[in-house]
Amino acid sequence: MHIVIVNRWPRFFDGTRWDNELTRYEEFIDHDANQVSYVVDGPGAEGVLADPAKIACQVRVEDVNDVAALGAAVLEITERVGPVDELIALSEFTLEIAAKVREDLGIPGPTRTEVAVYRDKVRMKQVLDEAGIRVPRFDSCVSAEQVRAFAASCGYPLILKPVAAAASIGVRRVDNAAELDAALATLDLGDYEIEEFIAGQIYHVDGFVDDDSRITFQATSRYINDCLSFTHGAPLGSVLLSPSPRRTLIEDFSQQIVTALGLRRLPFHLEVFITPAGDPVFLEIGGRVGGAEVPHLIYRVFGVNLYEMFLRVLSGGPVPPVPDLIDSSGGWLIMPKSAARAERVLRVASMRDQVPIVWRELLPEPGQVLAPGGAYDALHRGRFILLHEDEHVVEAGIRKIIENFDFEAESL
Repeated sequence: MHIVIVNRWPRFFDGTRWDNELTRYEEFIDHDANQVSYVVDGPGAEGVLADPAKIACQVRVEDVNDVAALGAAVLEITERVGPVDELIALSEFTLEIAAKVREDLGIPGPTRTEVAVYRDKVRMKQVLDEAGIRVPRFDSCVSAEQVRAFAASCGYPLILKPVAAAASIGVRRVDNAAELDAALATLDLGDYEIEEFIAGQIYHVDGFVDDDSRITFQATSRYINDCLSFTHGAPLGSVLLSPSPRRTLIEDFSQQIVTALGLRRLPFHLEVFITPAGDPVFLEIGGRVGGAEVPHLIYRVFGVNLYEMFLRVLSGGPVPPVPDLIDSSGGWLIMPKSAARAERVLRVASMRDQVPIVWRELLPEPGQVLAPGGAYDALHRGRFILLHEDEHVVEAGIRKIIENFDFEAESL
């Protein structure tokens, strides 16, 4: 096979940061049995660790999420090496772009229509609603008048959400007509949907589905705070659930969802509400490995590397077997940096002595400047992974960090 990998993620070798350590292309894709080429941007070039002699071709572009640049790079590789059998893109933000390039260049693999059921937040809910699975009331945003009519019918609060974003980027909660009007004055409605606000606890499920849409592995976690609150500066974390009727309910609901969507041979990151009445409601799903510390925690607790499973499937192998699972727990926490301004770290203290179940801890150094904003895998004020067999002990540890985290910085 001629495999082209699109990579935008660096790897780190400072002995501190663990981001992207599980995306080991050089290990999980046989570079001897296959011709393997890469398209990378600046950070992505630092994540390609294969022997250069085993790389068929590597093209660097300014931004792998620029569809024209990616298409031109893949075309160049095709002309230099030969037809492409598999175009691999693991990042949430590159899935649709890679699908467009496949269609334009006649490369096998998921099309934009196929990708839409796990990227387009309107399409995924349409499919599930037709299958009888509960989703929030929703609609595409077509015009201001239509959005106001939806609001009048559904009532407040409401959620305005980009159709194809991730990590709650661009998501807005509106609590009344005045807030809705203010949002409508600034948004490009063609990129948005509007949906009912669902009260309840949010959970995430991370797993893998086989050729028959059967879930071969799933791990269910309860969020501490939520992704939208994180964009406004609140800490974000989650805790792996121990066996319970609640976990079984969510696992069964997950299987219904991936079956209805027809997901096959790929990982998924699913988010679900549980209402105060105990009913599950779909929030959204991605056909990719979950972000933040999710894959690292899963690998440490269960010995399952979801990236490895996906890469081995994409390079022509069967769905890998999952090791015998031992129920345990763990969790993670991100203490976010400022989203609005750069800050220079004056003081930051380790939490290991106060919370001994911390397995990994990533803290900035005093004097280091933290750029504003950034995704879950950026260098924040603090990132933590905790391990313990009891989910309640894990949650208590996370909340202790939130309450006692000692950090000081000056705005720049």
